[in-house]
Amino acid sequence: MHIGWTIVDNPRHNDGSMEIKDYYTIAEVAEHLTLSQKSIRRYIAAGHLGAVKVGGNYRIPKSALEHFINDKSGSESAVNYDLFGNVVEEYLPVRNTPKYDLINWCDLKNVWNKISESEMTFVDCFCGAGGLSKGLEMAGLQGVCGLDWFREAGMTYSRNFKHPFVNGDITKPEVKQLFYEVIEDQLQGKHLSVVAGGFPCQGFSMAGNRIVDDPRNSLYKELLEIVDYLKPDFVVCENVKGLRSMLGGMVEQKIISDFRNIGYEMNVTTLCAADYTVPQKRERVIFIGNRIGKRNYHPQPLISPDEYVTTGQAIGDLIDHPEDKDFNHVPTRHTPEMQARMAACPEGQSLYKGYSDAWKKCPWNEASCTIKENHGGVNVHPRLPRVLTAREMARLQSFPDDFIFEGPKNKQLVQIGNAVPPLLGKAIGLAIRHSAGDLQEE
Repeated sequence: MHIGWTIVDNPRHNDGSMEIKDYYTIAEVAEHLTLSQKSIRRYIAAGHLGAVKVGGNYRIPKSALEHFINDKSGSESAVNYDLFGNVVEEYLPVRNTPKYDLINWCDLKNVWNKISESEMTFVDCFCGAGGLSKGLEMAGLQGVCGLDWFREAGMTYSRNFKHPFVNGDITKPEVKQLFYEVIEDQLQGKHLSVVAGGFPCQGFSMAGNRIVDDPRNSLYKELLEIVDYLKPDFVVCENVKGLRSMLGGMVEQKIISDFRNIGYEMNVTTLCAADYTVPQKRERVIFIGNRIGKRNYHPQPLISPDEYVTTGQAIGDLIDHPEDKDFNHVPTRHTPEMQARMAACPEGQSLYKGYSDAWKKCPWNEASCTIKENHGGVNVHPRLPRVLTAREMARLQSFPDDFIFEGPKNKQLVQIGNAVPPLLGKAIGLAIRHSAGDLQEE
């Protein structure tokens, strides 16, 4: 809800009196929302948070703050609104997200293990090896086409999916045109239900209170153009958790605003993959939007933290598994010195003090830390003095064992580390089907 700010001499009641307790300082609001004071000033300047000017200082009325964060305890109304004025009737706090998130949740427990096939279709931009595509297929949706520039990821995608893959730079008109032609040919007159994609976010920067153009934003802009051209019913955007705090939250709001401008109302929150039976505490920000007037749903967690699938449960049987190249299970051979260092490294910590995520040893009796491949810095096995194999990484990402990765081992590790966990993708796909009224639920 856009609440503009007004410059006044003094905020007073009708009788001329002024109640300071009805107003908050920027510092107080920043502390309450766990945001920086600069972020609060940007929300005021953008018109998202109402404020009045008292002398030379801004004050935020209590009512404006309540509108901003939709504090249900402060209102007798059963109706809530998100930051952009969309009615949201279901409220459930979520871990590790800003306090002003209001999310529509759907309970998938009754359908999780008995998925019906759907007529809904999807395309996957920036698909990589196909983690999100695999998850959407697990949810019963029909794949139409994948797109990525990474050649080895395309080889993997083509091996594991029946629908086609387009390899190329989406910023090139000829590649985009080929993508459109393949989609049209595959649909054969059917409707396109979903466009999914995870785009780089490094290019967002500020000038004053405006997000400025940057060449590195080109892939994000291409996704917008693709969605605008194909006009699917739903859009799914996946990204790193850190996007939410970029430029004090303004990047997130720009994404929501840009999609609204092409007809899509979006909801966004951070999901933890372990909540959906993935043996990994991987957090990703998930935007879900639609242009057909439906309510956007996110999947409610299936299990609680004390039920998480552990690293040991996921890869324990592979300790004695023989080396098998065709199964992507080829252990790395380290020097005796490196093996000793790995054996001595405590679980949950990195082998190198200068790294927070790379070369990290997964905890055996907990869900794994985030699986990633970063310049060779893969995860350390919690029981053996070596890094994880590609198959062990794939298990912790929830890829099924019959999903085989192509290319040399170093390329396989990059594909797996960059992927969306398929079971997280499955949960997202089922939430979209719920939004569309496409699930038969008990």
